[in-house]
Amino acid sequence: MARDSAIISKTMSKIHSQDTSIEVRLRKALWHKGYRYRKNYKALPGSPDIVLTKYKIAIFCDSEFFHGKDWDTLKLRLEKGKNPAYWIKKIERNRNRDWENDKKLLFLGYTVIHFWGQDIMKHTDECLQSIEESIWDNKFSDTTIDV
Repeated sequence: MARDSAIISKTMSKIHSQDTSIEVRLRKALWHKGYRYRKNYKALPGSPDIVLTKYKIAIFCDSEFFHGKDWDTLKLRLEKGKNPAYWIKKIERNRNRDWENDKKLLFLGYTVIHFWGQDIMKHTDECLQSIEESIWDNKFSDTTIDV
């Protein structure tokens, strides 16, 4: 079934990079737990979706398609679809950029967490638990014990 370019354009215009449903769900869950954060924090590489500055944790809420979840499988599907060269190049560029930003954030002393959109939507509590474990790890790694 061929799709009209006007329909494709309209669909793509509705995809936003900020305040996506997955980001909002995770932010609300963090807020209800009492955690305060910055959103789309431009002072850090990659402008993480959520940053817990107090604990130096950068959180990215990644969509499965644009960030290449199960990349080998997705790449094969894209090769059979429309405009494969564009989509493969775009997603590989996104994956490489994510990797570069993660390295920069780690160098700055941040803990970097990536969540897939479906994990946030279906298992928000598990995502929160993972964040809280990182908070505890940061708290205990910062404390020194004098004997």
